[in-house]
Amino acid sequence: MLKGVKVGLRARHEEDIPILQAGLYDDVVNGSRAEARPWRPLTPGSKALPLWTDDEEDGHVPFSVVELDGGALVGTATLWGIDLHHRAAHIGLGLLPSARGKGYGTDVVGVLCHYAFVVRGLQRLQIETLADNAAMLGSAERNGFVREGVLRSAAWVMGEFLDEVVLGLLAQDWKPASRAR
Repeated sequence: MLKGVKVGLRARHEEDIPILQAGLYDDVVNGSRAEARPWRPLTPGSKALPLWTDDEEDGHVPFSVVELDGGALVGTATLWGIDLHHRAAHIGLGLLPSARGKGYGTDVVGVLCHYAFVVRGLQRLQIETLADNAAMLGSAERNGFVREGVLRSAAWVMGEFLDEVVLGLLAQDWKPASRAR
């Protein structure tokens, strides 16, 4: 397990899937804001659910996020779109409603940076998030990400187009906290 101050990132367990599906995916508004694909209802246990993992896919590393104090499952984190030629990847996360507003997002982003830069040897990380997602923007910027641009009306969400913000962080600009281990 990779550890931050408040949370740990561990492998996704099969028993995590129903909790994450109920708390993140089945919430139509949250699911529509988090996924690039249109939301659609999925049967519990369906392998089409984006929360299932494939240990053979090198370009996508999903984690379950757990509290260090007690081990409760609080969300999901992903290093995705890993490009080994350019040594770049994207990161994303989703916290269960009960875990929001506790500083876990900032900790998760920091641990993902540690994993990407130290463990995987990547050079660049990127985040794309909706322009009104203050929590993700704050978590990214507290970890050193820089706003690189706005993609105007790039996301179709619940009947309207929304802007997306692109943030980037280079390995040489990352200030690792002594907390990730």
